[in-house]
Amino acid sequence: MALVTTAEVCDANPQLIVSGELRALQPVFQIYGRRQVFSGPIVTLKVFEDNVLVREFLEEKGNGRVLVVDGGGSLRCAILGGNPVVQAQNNGWAGIVVNGCIRDVDEINGCDIGVRALASHPMKANKKGNGEKHVPITFAGTRICDGEWLYADTDGILITRTELSV
Repeated sequence: MALVTTAEVCDANPQLIVSGELRALQPVFQIYGRRQVFSGPIVTLKVFEDNVLVREFLEEKGNGRVLVVDGGGSLRCAILGGNPVVQAQNNGWAGIVVNGCIRDVDEINGCDIGVRALASHPMKANKKGNGEKHVPITFAGTRICDGEWLYADTDGILITRTELSV
């Protein structure tokens, strides 16, 4: 999103907002990682207090994609930690958005990747492998589908059905 902010995208595209093509997530996320601005095609994952599938995705080549994880909004444990984020950075993921908690914040803040999460929590997640890949998810007031596009900066997070030409 070359030098165009999420606010400018919203101001320039009121028709896309009205039609639902352009949606903003509710402002509930904390900003982590060195990359405050990131964008890319979305890969969705739905889990609850289990991080096996999160780790599996981040072991794959990211190719500039953004992993969007619906962790059910749980504040009881972290479903993302420093090691998988380092792996995601090294595998070319643009960012990770978690509707849940992370841990190893200092390590994550040293990584050149964008991470958004509700909060940090010191307890680790279960490792059962439960969850659903590539499914529509809904959180922060927005339905998010696999293959849509995410744009994030310090003003917020936008979801669009297709890549924006800016």
